[in-house]
Amino acid sequence: MAEHSEESSSSGVESLVDKIKEKIHDHDSSSSDSDNEKSSPSPVKSAVYRLFGRQKPVHKVFGGGKPADVFLWRNKKISGGVLGGATAIWVLFEMLEYHLLTLICHCLILSLAILFLWSNASTFINKSSPRIPEVCIPEDVVVNIALSLRFEINRAFAVLREVASGHDLKKFLAVIAGLWVLSIVGTWCNFLTLFYIAFVLLHTLPVLYEKYEDQVDSFAEKAVAEIKKQYAVIDAKVLSKIPRGPLRDKKKA
Repeated sequence: MAEHSEESSSSGVESLVDKIKEKIHDHDSSSSDSDNEKSSPSPVKSAVYRLFGRQKPVHKVFGGGKPADVFLWRNKKISGGVLGGATAIWVLFEMLEYHLLTLICHCLILSLAILFLWSNASTFINKSSPRIPEVCIPEDVVVNIALSLRFEINRAFAVLREVASGHDLKKFLAVIAGLWVLSIVGTWCNFLTLFYIAFVLLHTLPVLYEKYEDQVDSFAEKAVAEIKKQYAVIDAKVLSKIPRGPLRDKKKA
């Protein structure tokens, strides 16, 4: 009887230990499954808002070549040199009131005088004459620049034609507002200063946007939503009450 009681008690202890192990195993498996569900990305992700509907990285938007490296300060020496050169040109023409034709003539006079004196002095001091490089503009570069300018000008004309046709009221108001703001800025400064401001902004805003991309996109998303809400109010109260011609109504019908 004692042996039977000992066996029953030991079997009870073993069964209790087995139950505890099963509970621990179930708890570990459930916790690991929940961790895997949290760590594994959901198959359908919500679309992230990007400024101007951008889908590529900022570097790819600027072409991904050397100009993009300069604008995004991939090489700080080159970018700083370009910005410093533009600043020197602006100071020279705007602050010191130098003229472009005068600057070109003075640079040519100085260069030709130095090369002429050096070429003649080399015969007296028994040194080789200066090697003047042969400058030749490649035809491919000129053709590519002309084609790019032609494409951009034609696209601008197409946009202006579409706006003037009266099919898109939103685009018409945006273009009018942009031209009005540009005309006001034009009264504050001349073309050179305006070009220099645009050049400086092109060398500062993209790199700042790339650094604070998420914060800017989040703020822009809220701003665009607010603008759309205000435009809907203006459209309901003002724009929808503007009488429309028969051609516009027939097209919609």
